[in-house]
Amino acid sequence: MSAEAVRLTLDKPVYGGDCLARLDRKAVFVPLTLPGETVSARIVESRKGFSRAEVEAVLTPSPDRIAPACPHFGACGGCHLQHASYPAQLALKRQVLRDTLTRAGVALPANIDTLAGEPWGYRNRIRLAVTPTSEMGYRGRKSHEIIPITKCPIAAPLLVETALQLAPLLAGAPAPIPELELFTNPGGSGLLVTLFCSTEAANAGLWLADVAARLPRITGLRLHMGDGGLNPRILAQTGASALAYSAGGFPYRVEHGAFFQVNRFLADRFVAAVTGGHHGQLAWDLYAGVGLFARPLTAQFGQVLAVESAEASFAGLRENLAGTSGTAIGSTTLDFLRRNRVQREARPDLIVLDPPRAGLGEQTCTLLNAIHAPRMTYVSCDPATLARDLHQLTQERFRLDAVTMVDMFPQTYHLETIATLTRC
Repeated sequence: MSAEAVRLTLDKPVYGGDCLARLDRKAVFVPLTLPGETVSARIVESRKGFSRAEVEAVLTPSPDRIAPACPHFGACGGCHLQHASYPAQLALKRQVLRDTLTRAGVALPANIDTLAGEPWGYRNRIRLAVTPTSEMGYRGRKSHEIIPITKCPIAAPLLVETALQLAPLLAGAPAPIPELELFTNPGGSGLLVTLFCSTEAANAGLWLADVAARLPRITGLRLHMGDGGLNPRILAQTGASALAYSAGGFPYRVEHGAFFQVNRFLADRFVAAVTGGHHGQLAWDLYAGVGLFARPLTAQFGQVLAVESAEASFAGLRENLAGTSGTAIGSTTLDFLRRNRVQREARPDLIVLDPPRAGLGEQTCTLLNAIHAPRMTYVSCDPATLARDLHQLTQERFRLDAVTMVDMFPQTYHLETIATLTRC
């Protein structure tokens, strides 16, 4: 551990929001910096293979460096790139994606396309921690400490406004509320709020009804026991249990706690990028959520099988596919593929994959390779697991035709990727 400041020159971005420097040939990861910058920094963590440092002064700033728009940036752990101009953020993310896929041995197309939109006010969902004095905030960048906020420029304004109005009412809650989640549709005509507690709560229904009466902009309010896993225990609820959400020209019902893409400005173009131009007799949408892709696919395919295991999402999926050529299947993707291997049902013309951060994994990739589908579209929220999976898929049956970096999360290091594959 170094007690003295060291001079570092930043080389390239890495996934996680840091930039990489070298000190005596050892990798040093430095947050809140940009490639090409020279900084004075202090080593805060030293391990055998790498170190981490915190900047004390930027000696030679990048021409892409700008003043952050949020007063909480740096202390708050929610954003990582507000110090970079937006074009620079997009370039950094493309570089991270290309480097990650290349290291995994994935043969890339010549260009990585970009899908981006408005970089502020885009989030339709936020999750906030609550202090013992009922202040709202995010976890800190360097600790699990709660950083109280007064604004959040990346969130739809309705979300933060409602959270701040809700804060003083939490003192009267029937059980401590350490976290809450707010979700709205693009026009702000609906707002679902989920409160999380860890103990039983007497008279919770009466208290929720009182809160809803005081804050009429909340269209649905729910109290969960636990941290909001796939199948939470609901202690009480009042008002609507779902939001009406329009994306890609199709209506959706999105239940409390159901997964839905977070960027309210990119949804239409994102859906079109994943589903557009595909037609046929049969499509599979695996990890379907509430049917963001399955629903438009029903207008392009004779039959769509949409597979989802999460209870909250499956209820919406079934309703969103009602009256269409789509069938909602309550199952994990792995179990669905195993059953298909035994039953040998009709081969799909297209498979759409949108797995969680953990990606597909070896077994799922093996089963997908055995199906011989002519086309697959893989939507990923983690470059590392995408690279691992694409390596396996392209080593056996598929060729990677196109890669699009989707900036679903401006101001943060997170990115989505659409990878289009064709069977060799």
